[in-house]
Amino acid sequence: MDLLSSLNPLYSISGLLVGILVGITGVGGGSLMTPLLVILFNVHPATAVGTDLLYAAITKSAGTAVHSRNKTVNWNIVGALALGSIPAAVITLYFMSGIDRKSIGAVSFLTNALGWMLFLTAFLLLFRKQIVDWVANYRRHHKPIEPRTIVIGTFVLGLLLGVLVTLTSVGAGALGVTVLLMLYPRLEIRDVVGSDIVHAVPLTLVGGLGYWAIGEIDWAMLVSLLIGSIPGIIIGSQVAPKMPDRVIRPILACTLALVALKLVTS
Repeated sequence: MDLLSSLNPLYSISGLLVGILVGITGVGGGSLMTPLLVILFNVHPATAVGTDLLYAAITKSAGTAVHSRNKTVNWNIVGALALGSIPAAVITLYFMSGIDRKSIGAVSFLTNALGWMLFLTAFLLLFRKQIVDWVANYRRHHKPIEPRTIVIGTFVLGLLLGVLVTLTSVGAGALGVTVLLMLYPRLEIRDVVGSDIVHAVPLTLVGGLGYWAIGEIDWAMLVSLLIGSIPGIIIGSQVAPKMPDRVIRPILACTLALVALKLVTS
């Protein structure tokens, strides 16, 4: 009863709106949910990130089941990413546990990290295709990259995602998919997206459980968000085919950039 009585309908409405946008655009919920919690609801950045990581682990589990059933997952990529990201997440959580997260310096660092990751996400939303095409063209005219180097690159990407996602809950989708498309240009986009989503589940789960261990999870907020976001994602997925992607993405990118500006200048 205590949990039920503490559910906040405003969180559920926010979850519904974010879920619809995630369903329409495919952009990770962290890029939308975490800054919303920090700016609109004045939630502490560490609590917002930790709660959002568990939220992502739960919501992306359904995507994992779908991609696994459709065989659109490259498990070698998932394994190489996880080999880097999981230890990186654990180490990042260890350092997070040892600092005063309520201090002005910690709040400023986490807020700025979130803001700059949103800038990066907005940039990749607008220019990912051009970046990937340029890299593909460059590789066609130069010596092929050895498979071992590609595996190492995937591992390094995992390390980077482990740190960034654990600190900000942002990056697994926008940054992960972009770099994977550059590393594996012959792989179908659906397999890249599927592999990225599957990898995000253990990463966000480890991150979320780590934040729980250091006392930075708001369970009532998490349940409230899920109540709204799960039907929101379903609605967004149904609407997505009717929405012009070339219009939605620039609008979303500009919105993320404005939110990022608010975070880094506050």
